[in-house]
Amino acid sequence: MDISVIGSTGSIGTQTLEICAKNEVNVIALTAGKNVKLLAEQAREFRVKLAVIADESLYGELKIALADTDIKVAAGDKAISEAAAIKVDRVVNAAVGIAGLLPTEAAIKAGNDVALANKETLVAGGEYIMKLAHEKGVRILPVDSEHSAIFQCLQGATNSDIIKIFLTCSGGAFYGRKDLSDITPADIYNPNWDMGKKVTLDSATLANKGLELVEAVRLFKVRPFQIEVVIHRESILHSAVMFADGAVIAQLGTPDMRLPIQYALFYPDRKPSLAEYLSLTDIGTLTFAEPDYKTFTALWGFKWALKKGSGSTAVANAANDAAGRLFLAGKIPFKRIGELIFEAVDTLPRFKADSIDEIMEADKAGSDFVLSRS
Repeated sequence: MDISVIGSTGSIGTQTLEICAKNEVNVIALTAGKNVKLLAEQAREFRVKLAVIADESLYGELKIALADTDIKVAAGDKAISEAAAIKVDRVVNAAVGIAGLLPTEAAIKAGNDVALANKETLVAGGEYIMKLAHEKGVRILPVDSEHSAIFQCLQGATNSDIIKIFLTCSGGAFYGRKDLSDITPADIYNPNWDMGKKVTLDSATLANKGLELVEAVRLFKVRPFQIEVVIHRESILHSAVMFADGAVIAQLGTPDMRLPIQYALFYPDRKPSLAEYLSLTDIGTLTFAEPDYKTFTALWGFKWALKKGSGSTAVANAANDAAGRLFLAGKIPFKRIGELIFEAVDTLPRFKADSIDEIMEADKAGSDFVLSRS
């Protein structure tokens, strides 16, 4: 199997390469944002053909780091899309933020199946991307643990069989709290998952579950009312599907991202995992609860965006990104993140999202709105 990895130095990217090292996988191309040192180490280990750094100012540093190899070096967003378009069996898109949209488009146009870990691709441009994938006969294989679980539960089923999807959520670092006024960037963490800074913050605000709600609607072609978000603190049951006969099929496993990554890489095959096997008796009890939409308003903001239309989900995504950066910089309070998402969606007009240009217009509007209110 030949693959390319977009965003190879982040959490998902490094775990993907860990799996590749234990299996017969040829890594053809790697891309990263700024981490030249790790990208160069990965490129050497896997003897890739192409290594790309997003930050063009770091091109020279990467070139020097790989000067004694025959690895091609490039830089910039265009080069990342070119890496995604190299003909391979699967492109793993683990980029962070809206930057993941263009390489997904490039991979699909090249006829490459995409193992997608970049939420923003489907939140900002899901209808366009899924239509393009259908036209090109390309499979979008979810890497998020929840969407991987749903995908697994749906094997052998059709959309008409689905009554409800139970989309699980760990509840984030501040589950159960009603007062979020004193939270600082230093307080952000997730007790169950090893994630990057942005995803960890999104988990704490529940914006992450809002993003995943939109993703699920796009991926599985269901209506928003068919998805129920459920707080599940143990992160063992990763999601479930209720079918027309009332049966509920769930996917369970240890909270280890290598499980869904590996499933997306090798689907439809299953291989021995690097993750620990699950013991139900060791877990003992699984608990479930409704989310607190009143306190965690980010989740409600994404639900409202779904009702308003596809361009509005791009607005919500951009508003979340911008508000998150402001919070991490100490410029707005934690609870303001969710409020700004809702305000952006509620205030801005409906946008079309039928092309990359239209998606990026909605993205800019959402970001500009938040910056104007900070």
